[in-house]
Formats: sequence, structure tokens, C-alpha cells
Amino acid sequence: MAGSSCKIETSDASLPLTSLNHISIVCRSVEESLNFYQKVLGFFPIRRPGSFDFDGAWLFNYGIGIHLLQSENPESMPIKAEINPKDNHISFQCESLSLVENKLKEMGISYVQRTVEEGGIFVDQIFFHDPDGFMVEICNCENLPVIPLPAAVQVAGVCKRVGCLLKQQQQQQQQKVAQCLSPAIHVKEQEAHIPCA
Repeated sequence: MAGSSCKIETSDASLPLTSLNHISIVCRSVEESLNFYQKVLGFFPIRRPGSFDFDGAWLFNYGIGIHLLQSENPESMPIKAEINPKDNHISFQCESLSLVENKLKEMGISYVQRTVEEGGIFVDQIFFHDPDGFMVEICNCENLPVIPLPAAVQVAGVCKRVGCLLKQQQQQQQQKVAQCLSPAIHVKEQEAHIPCA
């Protein structure tokens, strides 16, 4: 969640970070990439330090920066034709995926659609490439809640447990709502026990 002011407390051993500032992308043509990031993704150019001794451009929007760096050997950069959602990418939230899809069609940009379902929650995704094959995702990922994992949970079993954790979270939330809506009524608190695999 780049640019978000929401910060989850981490251990004292981690670096004292505050937010994502920018990503850097090496490109064949700064001019072509600058055009793409402005016209397709809505970024705007910002001042870049004049002391740099290489070509590039800085852009900003949505609380993050994109720094374009001119490749020293553009002819050697690989050309990606296949849109693979499992490739490295940056992801942006949007208000309307159907509007995004229509705009991409108008611009003649190839894309791939995916829908992910987890515990009855659906996330729609659209993937496409920038001029250099860097993957861009547009999604409604805010539908999926961010659920920190307990320290003891092994990563391998995470996906099976997410549905269970969501149910537990929903029950706890419902209890809190019931208490807030009916302060004069005594709400008997029960431990929510959901068997997890």
C-alpha cells in the first residue's frame, strides 16, 4: 500500500521505514516511457537533480515516484511478449476496472485479466506491460483485507488459514459492533472457536 499512512508496528530489528518513496525502471527510451507513464497511468513529471550524469526522468502521483533510467545498452534489453501475472510488477488500485479495460482497448494496449477468490472475497486484476515489458497491474485489491500472520504460523499453510482467520475476524468485529450498538444490553462474550486445518 504505497503512500499509505497506515503503518503496522514491526520488530525493533527491522529498519525504521516510513513509506515507499519510488521505484526505478531501466528503459530503452526515456522519452517513450515518459509518454506511457503520463498518458496511460496519469503520472506527471517532476524536477530531477541536475547533478546526475545520465539520462532519466522522474514522475510522481498516487503518493509514489517513478524514476526512469536510460539503459546504457538498450539493444541488449530483453523483449517480453507474454504477459505473465507472476512476473515482477507494480500494482495500482482503481475505482473502476471496466473503465480501465475500456481505456486500454482504446489505446490498443494488450492485457490479461484474472480474478482471485479467497474466502468469498473476489479481487479482479488487469495486467499489461509498459514499453519495456515491465508489468503493471490494476486491481481492486482493497477488497482483500490485510491480515498480519501470527509469528508462529508457517508460510506454507497461510492460504488455507486465511479463510479461517477471516471468519474469526468477522466474528470479533460483529461482537464489537453489537456492543457499540447496544451499550445498555449486556452482550455475552463467547470465545469464537473455528476449527482450522
